[in-house]
Amino acid sequence: MGVEAGAQAARARALAVLRIRSRALAVALLPAAVAVILLAGAVGDRLEGPLWDAARWVLTPFAVLVLLAAAGIALVVARARPAMSPTVPVTEEAAPDLYRMVRDLADRLDVPAPSAIALTPDCDSWLEDRTHPSHVPPPAEEHRDIAGAGRQAHRRHPVAPVLVIGSPFLWWMRVGELRAVLAPVIAGTGPSAHPDIAAARRFVRGLDAAVAVASEPRRDPVSRAVLAGVGWVARLLLRSCRVHAAELERGVAAAAAERAQAVDYGLRIVAQEQVGLAYAGWDRLLTRVALPAWRMGRWPSRLDAGVVAALTELSRRDRLAEGFASRLGERPACDLLEEPGTVDEAASLLAARLFHGGPAGPGPDWSPVDWSEYPDEVVDRKWRLDAARLHRVLDAMGVRPATGPTAPATVAPTLSRVLDHLTDTGPAWTAGSTGATGLAAGSTGPGPDTAPPTTAGPPPGRPDPLDDEDLAGTTAPSATLAARLSAELAREAAAPSPAAPSPASASPAPDPAALWDDRALPLFPLQPPRTARELLADHLTAMVCCAAMDTAGATPGLDWLDGPTLLIDGERTADLAPKVLTLIEDGDATPLRGWLSQLGIRPEKPVRLG
Repeated sequence: MGVEAGAQAARARALAVLRIRSRALAVALLPAAVAVILLAGAVGDRLEGPLWDAARWVLTPFAVLVLLAAAGIALVVARARPAMSPTVPVTEEAAPDLYRMVRDLADRLDVPAPSAIALTPDCDSWLEDRTHPSHVPPPAEEHRDIAGAGRQAHRRHPVAPVLVIGSPFLWWMRVGELRAVLAPVIAGTGPSAHPDIAAARRFVRGLDAAVAVASEPRRDPVSRAVLAGVGWVARLLLRSCRVHAAELERGVAAAAAERAQAVDYGLRIVAQEQVGLAYAGWDRLLTRVALPAWRMGRWPSRLDAGVVAALTELSRRDRLAEGFASRLGERPACDLLEEPGTVDEAASLLAARLFHGGPAGPGPDWSPVDWSEYPDEVVDRKWRLDAARLHRVLDAMGVRPATGPTAPATVAPTLSRVLDHLTDTGPAWTAGSTGATGLAAGSTGPGPDTAPPTTAGPPPGRPDPLDDEDLAGTTAPSATLAARLSAELAREAAAPSPAAPSPASASPAPDPAALWDDRALPLFPLQPPRTARELLADHLTAMVCCAAMDTAGATPGLDWLDGPTLLIDGERTADLAPKVLTLIEDGDATPLRGWLSQLGIRPEKPVRLG
């Protein structure tokens, strides 16, 4: 499909959407038109008689009600705030070279330049219309127009959409690769400027926003009933427009891609490979490295720089990626920013909000952490806090300290205590067994050998019961301890936390109230909540690592691809996870004790807890 064919297809679909809008308007005006004819007939002494009088009495109020309802729906559609992606705005003063590159691309493509540039903490790029009056401040006032720096935008001219760029692209890609990736995106401003396409998109966005308004919970029964009707009409119109709107966007994308073929074509294949690589590194960095820090109330302040480190490490390990390391000698796209560190920090904070739901700005319980501080401030602290929680739960269960000739004389937090408790030769716990479910409910039973009642409700902050299938196949002590840990974490999550800091303190991040409705965070959670089995494995691993640090001179470390790691003599330890699972599932501590002995870790020695 060529440029002209794609544009024509998009315009045809836009006209189809506008025809649906016109038909809806005609349906709303039809009763009023009939009522006007009946009233005019009465004035002209033409439509007289009891039947015509009755028709006038019935139809006129009905027409008024229909007009009022149509006006109300139109008002909601017009005033409803369309969804806007949360981004970090980048002014031309903060990135003159980036704006110059985008303007040059638009000139080469012979399309209008985007009105502004913003960054998103994700591996994607798109154009976004932010011309709705509710989008405050408007892009035309917040940023200088790329198409004419310093030139005041006139209201009679349509405002071009905002160019949203994935922040990982700027740090990982080279300047030429970024140009090749952005070319088809910027080419989309051409079809977007067509009046029919712009009007059709505004209509669809308005309907979508009206559905969102109608879906908001309200206590007033009258407003609930009114908005229920508005939502029904908006959904009906959206269903009618769905196919045409999808084909409209497909035609715009085809026209933009065809127009961009002539720009940096040779780099586009290489650039697309970098897009996939950046996405893989970004996903790995968020789930393996950033998520453990977010759960502790710390947010890495240089996530985008971490992508480069993660992908460089991947290129070192993977022979298929050996050629990627040579690219690092070329100019990175982040050089197009005046202060890349400041932008990276703002994007990192936004990523924490979107993917984890953290506060809008730094504070005592939500502070940034540099990569050089990550091992001590995140890894070491995480392990010791988990180990402390593990022993706190064991204390509540009445578990005795470790026994044996090498056990300490006093009650002390030792790894031996945990290993002795979990070592079990009895039958595995099965779904439906008593004990784990009851303890998960927050029961403080008399001890590990007594089955508690199972009638208590779920713990605070966790409305669903534990998944019996998740605990199936583990030993009874493991299932009980896993349930207790899950309940303890639920109580901690339900406990009131200090007030979140004011968004004004979130410099250099933008005010989230001006970006999107953030009442339901995180918007894009990375992972489902950890199961009870996973929680027990994490806490047991943390206890092993604490014992290694305190008795064998091990140190916490950061692996860019795998996250927190234990270093002994500067080398990563391996094969710990299978031995932990063997203890949890089979109650057999022999493999783990052998591993500890081989590395010189003393499980009977007390450890320092967080």
